[in-house]
Amino acid sequence: MSNVLDNDIMYLPGVGPKRSELLKKELGIFTFGDLLYFFPYRHIDRTKIYKIAELTEELPYVQVVGRIINISEAGAGRNRRLKAIITDSTGTMEMVWFKGINWVIKRLKPNIDYLFFGKASRFGSTFSMAHPEMDIYSPNQEMLTGMLQPVYSTTEKLKSNHITSKTIMGYVKALLPIVKGKIQETLTLPIIEKHKLMTLQEALFNVHFPQNPLILRKAQYRIKFEELFYTQLSILSRQKVRQVRVNGHVFKHVGVNFNRFYYEKLPFPLTNAQKRVIKEIRNDMISGKQMNRLLQGDVGSGKTVVALMCMLLAVDNGYQACIMAPTEILANQHFESITNLLGDLPVTVGLLTGSTKKSERNTLHKSLEAGELQILIGTHALIEDVVRFKNLGLVVIDEQQRFGVAQRAKLWEKNDDPPHVLVMTATPIPRTLAMTVYGDLDVSIIDELPPGRKPVKTIHYTDAKRNLVFGLMREQIEKGRQVYVVYPLIKESEKLENLKDLEDGYESIVRAFPPPKYVTVVVHGQMKAEDKDYAMNLFAQGKAQIMVATTVIEVGVNVPNATVMVIESAERFGLSQLHQLRGRVGRGADESYCVLVSQVKLTKESRKRLETMVSTNDGFQIAEVDLQLRGPGDITGTLQSGMPFDLKMANLATDGQLIQHVRGVVNDLLDSDPLLEQPQNSLLKNQLNKLEIHRTDYTGIS
Repeated sequence: MSNVLDNDIMYLPGVGPKRSELLKKELGIFTFGDLLYFFPYRHIDRTKIYKIAELTEELPYVQVVGRIINISEAGAGRNRRLKAIITDSTGTMEMVWFKGINWVIKRLKPNIDYLFFGKASRFGSTFSMAHPEMDIYSPNQEMLTGMLQPVYSTTEKLKSNHITSKTIMGYVKALLPIVKGKIQETLTLPIIEKHKLMTLQEALFNVHFPQNPLILRKAQYRIKFEELFYTQLSILSRQKVRQVRVNGHVFKHVGVNFNRFYYEKLPFPLTNAQKRVIKEIRNDMISGKQMNRLLQGDVGSGKTVVALMCMLLAVDNGYQACIMAPTEILANQHFESITNLLGDLPVTVGLLTGSTKKSERNTLHKSLEAGELQILIGTHALIEDVVRFKNLGLVVIDEQQRFGVAQRAKLWEKNDDPPHVLVMTATPIPRTLAMTVYGDLDVSIIDELPPGRKPVKTIHYTDAKRNLVFGLMREQIEKGRQVYVVYPLIKESEKLENLKDLEDGYESIVRAFPPPKYVTVVVHGQMKAEDKDYAMNLFAQGKAQIMVATTVIEVGVNVPNATVMVIESAERFGLSQLHQLRGRVGRGADESYCVLVSQVKLTKESRKRLETMVSTNDGFQIAEVDLQLRGPGDITGTLQSGMPFDLKMANLATDGQLIQHVRGVVNDLLDSDPLLEQPQNSLLKNQLNKLEIHRTDYTGIS
């Protein structure tokens, strides 16, 4: 049986071939169903009529009723405009038209009450309304005064073809009688009744044309509930299936390598937080279920040592382990620090990056496939098909926000049985945070800095206070410390001409800190590798006091003597980047500073980001703000940020309470019927299958 919602939008009365092409191209409205689910982004209250004396500039769109007492024209040609003075019992205001003047003049008649609708703006002591909607007023005219009017998103191209929000409203009005009684319910009657939900048809009709705000909220609640219900059902039902069907490698033994490392090689005692986290990971590894865990801890909190000890558990149980890093710098740093930490322990460690020579690669591939190479460290080169493990038991992914979900998924395919997965990050990005709170990713948090480490003090200065920035730099350099200065660009760009670019910045710093007393080096992504290494080594050895750089130093530079991080044009960086850059300092026991330098004029979002950085060093708090500002990404797909395309109304950043409630509903359902096999749940199973038919499942990939 054909579904009326699948009908081509072209066949809706009033649309036709030409307009349907525009609706398809501009708004993605292909069918009747697409239009039904094209929700208004707000509603205008047509339930209240204001007196002219009540108007204020803060009010949104308003309705007033008045009689015309004067009509006049001014200007000529393009500058021609029509003015009408109207009055009610409380005052007068002006209506202005710049287009369609001849048509408007024919409609305006004296001694008749008109209902005007629009945005009221103040000019001097008088209010004015440009191009108001206008109808002859009748007190019994419920259509205009008894409902909330929907406002729909549109585009400039649609507007130029006379398809406005009002046009779309007309299409929806024409659609509703056609689909009435033909909308199939997607939730079971027990769920609808237990949670006091509208039926789907009631909700869809009322989300477009509600009679009052209460009915609108109930309609929106029903649609949000359904969207979140199926998002949770998708994630949690797959989690149940995995728990039943996907076995994890069991690391039974705490063996010689782990014990020798713990008692002989650890350069410092583990913090209580590190011990707790290792215990949580160990419990996963002996459970017989596959681990899927996020390890969150600020830069320098000891994530790498935790990861190494977990890899040693894999090695002691006859398995291989790998760690994937986003850059060669970081992969090299992991390789050096891990080989130094292991010392003379009989554990073989390899490094694979884009720079690895072909002959070395061939040797490495053979020893990996033979099982002789126990730990492999590398970049995305690890996911190439030619890289084959004999028995991969643990995958560690560092700074996971740098890898796409599909990239990370490829590591799963390196073993017949999926390996345990440990994801590490200093700042959970919105997608990870969303999965942490709402998905099936377990979380371990290192919320304790090693002994002697102090939180970095963060300060925000505008360009006008640059003398204070230079003063702090000078003071720290005199104490023998070092300074990073980071810029978002290498060369000036016309579009971003207000930004400090690295080359100008370098010149101004050299003027303020002249050689030979001060040595300043430059590092950016377009330099030759040997030049970059030379500059970095000068800084790492303490021979240069200032490093001017782009975000190439965001990860992978470890200089404990650096105590100041100056971030120029800080308003141009995302929260995650700012937090990562701040983590480059404070790596020793000395007081460290992060200075955010911005323009005086900031957008609301930029100000919020900088205020967040000044107020907290907590990665999860920062991610929460990031979630609110950017959105959580598509938690069942591959998008990293921005709102999920399958959530048209629910918002993971603002509907936290509803998400938790719906998650509980879904958990209860799956506890009693994990595979949705009971007859009363067949509707839910069919609807879930319908929604998932075109989706690749990445919900298990952290």
